[in-house]
Amino acid sequence: MDGRHVRLEPLVADQHAFDLHAAFSGHDALWDYMPYGPFASASAYHRWAREREAGEDPRFFVLRDAGTGKCGGIASYLRIAPEAGSIEVGNICIAPAMQRGVAATEAMFLMMAWAFQAGYRRYEWKCNALNLPSRRAAQRLGFSFEGVFRNHMVVKGRNRDTAWFSVIDSEWPALSEAFSVWLAPGNFDHAGRQRERLSDLTQLVRAAGDPALVG
Repeated sequence: MDGRHVRLEPLVADQHAFDLHAAFSGHDALWDYMPYGPFASASAYHRWAREREAGEDPRFFVLRDAGTGKCGGIASYLRIAPEAGSIEVGNICIAPAMQRGVAATEAMFLMMAWAFQAGYRRYEWKCNALNLPSRRAAQRLGFSFEGVFRNHMVVKGRNRDTAWFSVIDSEWPALSEAFSVWLAPGNFDHAGRQRERLSDLTQLVRAAGDPALVG
């Protein structure tokens, strides 16, 4: 999947693991809410990537910055249920160098666009209910908050309440337009600063939201 700012490539350990580990190295907090990580060495991350590169669910993609050519993140489709028209995006880990940049946002747009173009009816985002940055990111991207599943799972020996978000197919045309407006070159000044915030553009699309987190 190719965008103006990012290229999404299927994960191949031999091609991507070293660069990804280098981008993540020294930022152990990235793994606080993940069921795996941090990784003590490049070889440990390579083993993890090798075990997942051929998987179909989850299906991992690497985020490569189109400008620099550097790998800056990873994400996957998971809980893929074509018979129900439902698919989830998750396992999202973005290195600090790519965080809060256009490339990471465009990557999320490309993954969402593919899902709805493929005929899925429901696109899900789930995260630890304590992970406020992830919850804010979901709503910025246009996901609607659906509630919290208490005692949903155990991750790294700790209880996890899970916050659920979704976008459905009837919302996609308006949401796609919001992304197109935000991603347009004219929305950014010469210093790369956005003129219109994505959260403002997607806010009208959300069917529901937590007022404390909107924006």
